[in-house]
Amino acid sequence: MQFRILTALAIFLGSYLPLSFILLAQDFAYENLSGQICWAPWRDDCALPFKNPFFSIGIFLACVMCLIVTLVSLRLIKPKQEILIKEAKHVPSDLMNYTLPYVVSFMSISYQDSGKFVGFVVFLVWMFWISYKSGQIILNPMLIVLNWRLYDVSYEYVGGSGVQKANVLSKGSIEAGKRYFQVPIQEILVITDTDSSGG
Repeated sequence: MQFRILTALAIFLGSYLPLSFILLAQDFAYENLSGQICWAPWRDDCALPFKNPFFSIGIFLACVMCLIVTLVSLRLIKPKQEILIKEAKHVPSDLMNYTLPYVVSFMSISYQDSGKFVGFVVFLVWMFWISYKSGQIILNPMLIVLNWRLYDVSYEYVGGSGVQKANVLSKGSIEAGKRYFQVPIQEILVITDTDSSGG
């Protein structure tokens, strides 16, 4: 199964929700805290307490929506092919490694520094294309918070022969010796319901 490019882009942008929140916090006009904060931008005498509200709030909300698209896309996936897990090794750091270096790298980015911001956008476009072409777009670190786990597994198809290896993204824990239903998404096997596994 291959994600359509718009769905893949939404999944990718959803993974940068923490970064968009950092940029939103950096864009907040803290000097306005001493006065009365206005949250009704439709009034002529009112402005949101952000230096660049269009970018900071807009990008944050876009990332929130993209994360929702990711979760809906995963919910719509219906694994049908049964496999027997021979060995399963939890890989706790891989999903985190996908995003955290970039969050740290761009802590100094602000929406007022147009040069850095354009460079940041170019960087994200490049990272998206690499992730999409390498088949790793589904590795969204935000899924860790929602109890998704990445495993390195050895498995065989039920009724088939021959052990194969793959990375598995699972909603919850998986165990060796149990059967699960999976669907391949690019280079990753996805197991969405571990409660239905048989022994």
